[in-house]
Amino acid sequence: MSGGVDKIEDLRRRKSRSELGGGQKRVSAQHAKGKMTARERIHALLDPESFNEIDALVEHRCRDFEMDRNVIPGDGVVCGHGTIDGKLVYCFAQDFTVYGGSLGEMHGLKICKIIDMALKTGAPVIGLNDSGGARIQEGVASLGSYAEIFFRNVRASGVIPQISVIMGPCAGGAVYSPAITDFVVMVEGTSHMFITGPEVIKTVTNEEVGFEDLGGASTHAKKSGVTHFTAKDDKGALEIVKELIGLIPANNLQRATVVETNDSFDRLCENLETLVPDDPSLPYDMAIAIEEILDLGSFLEIQSDFAQNIIIGLGRLGGQSIGVVANQPIHLAGCLDIDASVKAARFVRFCDAFNIPILTFVDVPGFLPGANQEWGGIIRHGAKLLYAFAESTVPKLTVITRKAYGGAYDVMSSKHIRGDYNVAWPSAELAVMGAEGAVQIIHRRRIATSKNPDQERERLVEDYQEAFANPYKAASLGYLDDVIAPNETRIAMLKALGALLEKEEPRPEKKHGNIPL
Repeated sequence: MSGGVDKIEDLRRRKSRSELGGGQKRVSAQHAKGKMTARERIHALLDPESFNEIDALVEHRCRDFEMDRNVIPGDGVVCGHGTIDGKLVYCFAQDFTVYGGSLGEMHGLKICKIIDMALKTGAPVIGLNDSGGARIQEGVASLGSYAEIFFRNVRASGVIPQISVIMGPCAGGAVYSPAITDFVVMVEGTSHMFITGPEVIKTVTNEEVGFEDLGGASTHAKKSGVTHFTAKDDKGALEIVKELIGLIPANNLQRATVVETNDSFDRLCENLETLVPDDPSLPYDMAIAIEEILDLGSFLEIQSDFAQNIIIGLGRLGGQSIGVVANQPIHLAGCLDIDASVKAARFVRFCDAFNIPILTFVDVPGFLPGANQEWGGIIRHGAKLLYAFAESTVPKLTVITRKAYGGAYDVMSSKHIRGDYNVAWPSAELAVMGAEGAVQIIHRRRIATSKNPDQERERLVEDYQEAFANPYKAASLGYLDDVIAPNETRIAMLKALGALLEKEEPRPEKKHGNIPL
């Protein structure tokens, strides 16, 4: 009997050693930086008592550089599954108190096992990243485990949602796993992402740049667009993840959970009656339209600080999850540029992969002109958004609030690339270009030979506006399904969404398309 007791005590001792991580001194150092430990993060993320740990007793196999003298069970990453609001999720949290969270062979294979299990069960996978990078002592074995993770990220892409939370350093090859996942959340002040650090950059290019400017949360939120959300601390980052999980389905074969809403299905949006100014050159805030039409308080904006001329995000309409893409007239007049096109394209593809309907708000005067845009590849990048909308088969609702000019009209989920329900407000203008530019091209000679060119130009502009600066020509051709009063938009979208939920749109069989990357 005593032998059995001894074995139980040995088991408890081993598991306790794993739970201690790198020891109290390193835990205190983690707390001093304003960071939670790996286990604290997991318990803050998941429902109470729901976490089931896997591979707590895994140890590294490295015997070089005296690593055999420093073996800590768990190998620097806590893995397992639990629930968020009752929904199954798989997760891993790198433990910076153990070898600086560095990824060695077994550390990486633990993460691989979690992704494999998430794929088998059709559940989201959440990675809490806090790592010094590849474990140098393990050499190519460490790199091999990174590649194994990358391969699984790609295989899981479009099958299960993948969310990465950067809660400390994430450098070198480590950044590619988060980059492949669907959403990246960063913590202000404590998280950093970069391929090469400040010291290497200074050596190679002689540039001097600090950690925060190079790869901090603000940099990736505003300049690079790598991160989708930023939070002030660890707790805030985990709350964002919880909100995301509530808005998306568990996998590509399911739909997001429908929730009860107290927002009336027949609510009129009176604030929209005066939203669009009479002067077509004046801006307005498209976010007001989004907030008015969706279920009140349900909208979660994504990449809010990047490419602000377009808005993307998730919300609810009648309790159903829905993705939103919207031109934003208060930034660059709502023009599509390189960053906006790429931002929206990736989001549209996410929604399509996970059966989330898409609601598009259009007020776009065209693609942003300029040599830098052309040299930067606006043709190729703009085509990404066109491709994304055209290939998507989820229900697509489109509301044209004002300008829909040129190729940008086509790109923004128009009827021609298979928008399902396309409507416009009476303030909408569907044309190749604005009246001033069109008249200057069409009637150049007539204006030049007129006795009063300015008066003739003004008259011709008025004629053009009367003929084309409205939605009725497009409606007469069937390019719009209806012209509606702005205050009736919520009701119209709810009816259309209800009718389209069971939509099926088969496409030709193929291995995959060739999006213009």
